[in-house]
Amino acid sequence: MKHINTPSAPAAIGPYSHAVVVNGMVYTSGQVAMNPETKELVTSGVADETHQVMKNLEAILKEVGTSFDKVIKATIFLQNMDDFPTVNEIYGSYLTEGKFPARETVQVARLPRNVNVEISMIALV
Repeated sequence: MKHINTPSAPAAIGPYSHAVVVNGMVYTSGQVAMNPETKELVTSGVADETHQVMKNLEAILKEVGTSFDKVIKATIFLQNMDDFPTVNEIYGSYLTEGKFPARETVQVARLPRNVNVEISMIALV
């Protein structure tokens, strides 16, 4: 088992790693719209938040030598299901047609730092 942390993604806000690699699989922690360069939350709307979340996930996957094309499963947490069409479109723009992972999307009462979206992934390394 290997614990992964990268300066290309925002620092953890709790006692967890960006990801853990086990038996050729990477399990990412949920990512929110924290910009790793400015160390500030993106608060300009759910579209910009979703782009930042996907960039953070991409950095973590790259750190372990994999990519969105190898993602098996994604979980999307939304504070408001009305944001689903926007998040879905942006999320999909980072993926390759024909290689979409399995996924669930759930609305939750509240997310860390009151963000609108959080996404985690499981991928092959």
